[in-house]
Amino acid sequence: CETCSKEEAKYRCPRCMKYSCSLLCVKKHKLALSCNGVRDKTAFVSVNEFTDLNLLSDYRFLEDVGRTADAAARHCIVHSPATKRLLYCLRNKARGCNIELKTLPVGFTKRRENSTTFNSVENKFYWHLKLIFPHCHAEYTLKGVPDDKTLADILKPYIDPVESDPVVCQRLKIYTASPQSDVRILMKIENRSRNSVRYNELDASRSLLDNLKGKVIIEYPTLFVVLKTLKNDMVVLGQ
Repeated sequence: CETCSKEEAKYRCPRCMKYSCSLLCVKKHKLALSCNGVRDKTAFVSVNEFTDLNLLSDYRFLEDVGRTADAAARHCIVHSPATKRLLYCLRNKARGCNIELKTLPVGFTKRRENSTTFNSVENKFYWHLKLIFPHCHAEYTLKGVPDDKTLADILKPYIDPVESDPVVCQRLKIYTASPQSDVRILMKIENRSRNSVRYNELDASRSLLDNLKGKVIIEYPTLFVVLKTLKNDMVVLGQ
């Protein structure tokens, strides 16, 4: 068992392939790794390991995607003039800030989650924002983040040794225990091939709006908070 290291393993997680000996250890590993236990249908499988079962799984997955896309295309909200006007307004305002904002069709998870709004009176975006802490397998979603707020202020409730929430601080202790100078904020560059993933490094001292200028965003920004010494597999553009 990879959780207690005492008993003989009886189960293997379909998601992360961790071995467990009991229901208690299964629950512990899910909590520690934020694992949902559901098999990743899009996980990479090498040609040498590809079997008829993988082919059947891929076929069923594509059928599910086709049904979902067809249902989304028929949804009444897709053809709602109010929805189209709202999305057009968001994209237009973003373009005015030198941000290329792209929206997905109804039915996609990111489209359904996105709560980004633009306040015409304040002339300000209030972003839906996702923070990912890969070294702790943790994700947090923020809503209504003003675009003039600095990234350092956005991260304070999570990794600041003094101002962060005690529960969150405990989960992200690898970040709070490290010098703040080691923390790096990265954002994935869109419209690149899967075998050439690159990231832009953002400036924590500047506002969210300044960091998003000149970049492509699909629905809402997703920021990866990493440590300089551990971001081996995340290549920053230009390096």
